[in-house]
Amino acid sequence: MKQDYKEYEEKIKMNDNLKFDAERGETRTYEAAGKKITCRAYLGIVYCERPADPVQKLNIFVPEAYGQGGTVCGYTKDTAPIFIPNTVGGYLPGPADEPGLNIRTGMPNSIFTALEHGCVVVSGGVRGRTSGKRNSEFFEGGKADDTGQYDGKMVGKAPALIVDMKAVIRYIRHNRSLIPGDTERIITSGTSAGGALSALAGAAGNSQDYVPYLKEIGAADERDDVFAANCYCPIHNLENADAAYEWQFGGIRDYYRTRHQKTENGIIRIPEEGTMTDRQMELSQELQNRFPAYLNSLNLKDENGNSLKLDNNGEGSFLEYIKGQILKSASRELAFHGTASHLSGLAAPGSAVDTFPALTILGESAVGLDWKAYMKAITRMKPAPAFDAIDLKSPENEEFGSMEMEARHFSEFSMEHTETEAEMAPAQLIRMLNPTQYIGNADTAKHWRIRHGSFDRDTSFAIPVILALLLENKGYDVDFFLPWGIPHSGDYDLQELFAWIDTICGQQ
Repeated sequence: MKQDYKEYEEKIKMNDNLKFDAERGETRTYEAAGKKITCRAYLGIVYCERPADPVQKLNIFVPEAYGQGGTVCGYTKDTAPIFIPNTVGGYLPGPADEPGLNIRTGMPNSIFTALEHGCVVVSGGVRGRTSGKRNSEFFEGGKADDTGQYDGKMVGKAPALIVDMKAVIRYIRHNRSLIPGDTERIITSGTSAGGALSALAGAAGNSQDYVPYLKEIGAADERDDVFAANCYCPIHNLENADAAYEWQFGGIRDYYRTRHQKTENGIIRIPEEGTMTDRQMELSQELQNRFPAYLNSLNLKDENGNSLKLDNNGEGSFLEYIKGQILKSASRELAFHGTASHLSGLAAPGSAVDTFPALTILGESAVGLDWKAYMKAITRMKPAPAFDAIDLKSPENEEFGSMEMEARHFSEFSMEHTETEAEMAPAQLIRMLNPTQYIGNADTAKHWRIRHGSFDRDTSFAIPVILALLLENKGYDVDFFLPWGIPHSGDYDLQELFAWIDTICGQQ
């Protein structure tokens, strides 16, 4: 950040290379799952003046009716919400997308569905941890496209993904008079690391921390706060995620996970299972012991103002609160069987609520939960430490690398226990990837929707619960739920998502 930017704002004013060209669009019809949608499409727009990677382009889609003075679901071209989904998974690059089929659910994707509901959609490509090199990894929430340049320059390390998302938002505001939609009704959405990106965009609006990075890529000089954030299973709060994971799964030695790899024939699944070593069990216990102090420092309260705490053994009202959220989910499934009826192909094996062994059921309500039995049933996914690996080989280690260094630690614990030559990422950089650090300390979004499957093992239930409670405790509107039987995934309840958007935008 040593470059001189004193002429930055003046250059933007005198030579506006970021002006939207409304004439370059084309009318396109997209098909998915037997449906068709026609829209005005503007593809491959570079959203900053000095892009570091070809992925830094966006697509804009406008419902066809708006070009004819019409309405969709009660919205007009001036009142339509602007929906900004991302395709980030595993902190990999997330290229711009188009309306089409969600291969996981077999239903139209969120862009297609958003257009049906009258939203203007902006899909922006963002850099990721492997930008600059070829990569065959695939993670939930991501897109399988092979997009980028492979010159070995590592231009996508943190905080690149949130810098790019902010640049996308600034581009839209810079062209507010030219692009249809209401720039005061911008709503972000994402899954997994993409859910974390949506949360960051929602929490850290207009924070000065990111300005030097935004100037470096030549982003528009505009606001970057948003109206609302939708977050599916956000993998965030990474410096505390290891302790939270062991608080939940501590004592469980075996782990089961599936890796995904991109091939010429599509995405293949590679199941893995293992048993933690004695050393890993020791690390697990140490991390487990650290979590209560962190949790208690947050001074969280439930909706009735009751303090949520943990004792030194990891027991207490915070645990009971999470158990209550799971029981709420199980009771809804008992009453409506929504997952079993509509999402059976996505539901985790063995998740049928009526016969799930860790639950105590009375009538159509789940009234008791055996916590340890529940954890054994859904199984551990990752050995300890789950995120900041002591061999520096986790995706998150790579995310916190630099142009000169492939990977770095981001937690004091793993730095203290590292088994390789390593460096710690700067504290400010770690902060800039944690949305909980910005809640109420920036122009935080007013409305939040957070979904984390009740069978999701990628991170601890504590992580999304903490996010939701911090927001609620500071007065933000939060819709939080742990859908029954759902593993690590997103975009499985799009009709509910857009009904929520209609509600917060005053359409219901």
